[in-house]
Amino acid sequence: MDGLLKTGSIMTTESGSEYKIKRLLGAGGQGEVYEVESGKKTYALKWYFKKSATSAQKSILDNLIAKGAPDTSFLWPQDLIFNYPGEPFGYIMELRPPHFKSIVDMMKRKAEPSFRSLCRAAFNLTSGYQKLHAMGYSYRDISFGNLFLDPNNGAVLICDNDNVSAEDNAGVYGTPRFMAPEIILGKGKPSRNTDLYSLAVLLFYMFMMSHPLEGKLEADIKCMDVHAMNQLYGSKPLFIYDPQDKSNRPVPGYQDNAIIYWDLYPKLLKDLFIESFTTGLGQPSRRVTERQWLDVFSNMTFGITYCSSCGAEVFFDEEKSKSNVAHTCWHCQKPVTMPLSIAIGRSRVLLMNDTKLYSHHTKGDYDIETVVGSVVQNPNNPKLWGIRNESSDNWTYIKADGAQAPIAPGKTAAINKDAKIDFGQSIGKFISL
Repeated sequence: MDGLLKTGSIMTTESGSEYKIKRLLGAGGQGEVYEVESGKKTYALKWYFKKSATSAQKSILDNLIAKGAPDTSFLWPQDLIFNYPGEPFGYIMELRPPHFKSIVDMMKRKAEPSFRSLCRAAFNLTSGYQKLHAMGYSYRDISFGNLFLDPNNGAVLICDNDNVSAEDNAGVYGTPRFMAPEIILGKGKPSRNTDLYSLAVLLFYMFMMSHPLEGKLEADIKCMDVHAMNQLYGSKPLFIYDPQDKSNRPVPGYQDNAIIYWDLYPKLLKDLFIESFTTGLGQPSRRVTERQWLDVFSNMTFGITYCSSCGAEVFFDEEKSKSNVAHTCWHCQKPVTMPLSIAIGRSRVLLMNDTKLYSHHTKGDYDIETVVGSVVQNPNNPKLWGIRNESSDNWTYIKADGAQAPIAPGKTAAINKDAKIDFGQSIGKFISL
C-alpha cells in the first residue's frame, strides 16, 4: 500500500529530531498515519492531506504540543513536521501497541476483557477526560473509534487528539450516534457538556454492547436517512430503559445485547445511565459528571467476587444488600455469598485474598494505582485475615468495643466485623454483607 510519503525517507521535526518512514499504517478523512523510527524507538506520524493542512489545524497542534498531554493515556501530539506555509505537514505521537483493542473488537468478540478489566478501563477513560476538561479543552469527537484498551488490565489509550481544542469553532462537531442532541439540532457547540454526553454513550457501548437510544423505535425505521437519524438521536431521543416510557425497549432477537447485559450490573451503574439519557438528554448542565462515573467505576472494580460454583465474576449490588435480596450468579443462577467488605466514605471494597487498597480508597483522590494496603493471611493461623499497612502513614485500629491500637507501616490490622481503621483522612468500617 503506497502513501504520500516514501518509505525510507527522513523527516525532520521543528525540534530538530529526525524520523525515518518505515511503513504506511492506514488512512482516514484528514490524512495518513505512518510508522516511523527515531533512534531505536518507533513512533506514529500523522501526515495531513493538503486540504486538511490548514493554518487553524496547525494552530491547534502548536497549542497541544506546548501544553502537553493530560496524562499518559493520550496518544498526544509531541512534535510537528512543518516545512512551508500552504504545504502539508504532520505530527509525531506515540505508537499504539498491538495488544490494545478497540470497542469494535469487543463487539466482534475479538477481545473479551474481564468485568474487572472493563471497569478499570472505564475508570481510566473517564479519568483521562476529566483531566483534559480540567485543562480547559473539549475533546469534541468521543466515539468508540478513538478508544483502545488492554483487555488484560484495563489500561486505555485515547487517540485522534489533534482536534482537541478550547475553541468552539474548531470545525469538528463529533461522530454520528455520539453527538449530543443539541449539536444535532444546531442548538449547541462542542463543550465539556457535549463531551459528557458522548462519554456516556461510549460507556454504554462498553458495558451493554449497544446504543442507549436504539430500541424498538430504531428497529421500526425502514430507511435510516438523515431525517430518521435526526429524530432518533436529536429531536425525539428516548432511552431504551427510560423508567417512564417503555415504548423504546430493546427488541428480543434483534437488540439482544442490551437485554442480556442490562441486568448483569449493579443498580448504581444503571441509575447513572438512566440519568444520562433522561435528564441529561435535554439538560446539558445536569449531565452525569466524571466524578460521579469515577465513584461508581471504582466501587464496581473493587466490588467483584467469584461464583464458587462456576467461577464467573459477580458484582456486589448495594441495593440488593439493603433490600436483603440474595446475589445470584448470572451464569449458573446459583446463590453467591458476598465476602466481608470495608466501607470508606463513598468507597466499598470486597475483601478477598488478592484485594488491595489504593490511595483513592483512603484519600478520595481517584488514584487507583498507588497501593496502600493488602489483604494478607496470618502465617501462624491461616483462618485469620488482616489488612497490612503498605503506606508510609500510621493508621489506628478501632475495635468494636472502642479500644484503639496503632498500625504502623508494615503492620497488619485484623479483619473483624464492626471494627474500624482510621486511615488519617478517612475511617473504614468492616461490614458483613
